[in-house]
Amino acid sequence: MTIERKKIKKESLGQWFEKMTAAGNRIMAPKRNKKQVCFETVTSPAEVAFDYVQTTVSAKRAVFPPVEEMLAYKFADKETKLEEKEIKPQPTVVFGIRPCDADAFVTLYEVFSRDYKDDLFLNRWEQTTFIGISCIQADSACFCTSTGGNPGNTKGSDVLLTPLKNGDFLVEVVTEKGKKIVTAAENLFSSADSDIDKESLLAKLPNKFEGKDMKAKINAQFDNEALWSRQSMRCIGCGACAYVCPTCQCFGIEDERFGSKGKRIRCWDSCCFGLFTLHTSGHNPRHTQWQRWRQRLMHKFSYEPDNLGVPGCVGCGRCSRACPTDMNILEHMLEIAEEKA
Repeated sequence: MTIERKKIKKESLGQWFEKMTAAGNRIMAPKRNKKQVCFETVTSPAEVAFDYVQTTVSAKRAVFPPVEEMLAYKFADKETKLEEKEIKPQPTVVFGIRPCDADAFVTLYEVFSRDYKDDLFLNRWEQTTFIGISCIQADSACFCTSTGGNPGNTKGSDVLLTPLKNGDFLVEVVTEKGKKIVTAAENLFSSADSDIDKESLLAKLPNKFEGKDMKAKINAQFDNEALWSRQSMRCIGCGACAYVCPTCQCFGIEDERFGSKGKRIRCWDSCCFGLFTLHTSGHNPRHTQWQRWRQRLMHKFSYEPDNLGVPGCVGCGRCSRACPTDMNILEHMLEIAEEKA
């Protein structure tokens, strides 16, 4: 659909929240807890943190929980009775995600819908509306413009808000989902002035590297063991980068049995873990940390763009902020871009 432009006053956000909640929606939004800002369930804009660059963790758990039950089973004599998990998700509004995070949900959708339709994910996705907020500030870890995004990117958002200088918001209605949630509170919105220059309101974030050229450059370094060993020297394989990342989708499946009953669960995993590729035979095809680090970057900047046509990295910078040993993905990608083939 054609993007519609509207405005909403800051003081009207409370009424909008009330209408969304009255319609049965759970609202997840950035909430400050001491030094961290994390997505939590809120009921009013007063609980929402607006003055932040990026949340500590992403909002992907709204559609892809860290741990979820897939099925339950029970042994009865010689039979095994299975009970598949029926997902009836509560309609959810994810409010206040940054454009890079909204873009990441597009990547997750492609992963869980392209070859195999993952009902656990898709049932939640269809019941979720994404309301983004453009970035008016950035920090040294941000590099969305190098991965195809920008501080005011509408991709992935159903509605995108851009803060105006007077505290109100420019509203861009991007999808039918977004139109539905705006129309339900139509009296709170007014027409946007045609002279609003959205670009002038956004954070200035120059390209750090050319994302479209990165696939060829990183592919050329696949056998450069010295490069990968040097970059991964500080990596302790803790997985913090994967757990805060909005696009990481690796998971493991385990059975938990209690006597004659049990359940099968899916939980987040990481290619940075030494056990991730360990075979039952004891063989591990990626037995060193540099191989696991190479896999992480190749997946994000080569395999996923090639196989799915979507970015495996959206430049949010969370992994660099969260790394306990100060590994910086932007610095490493710049090094790869400059490395000779």
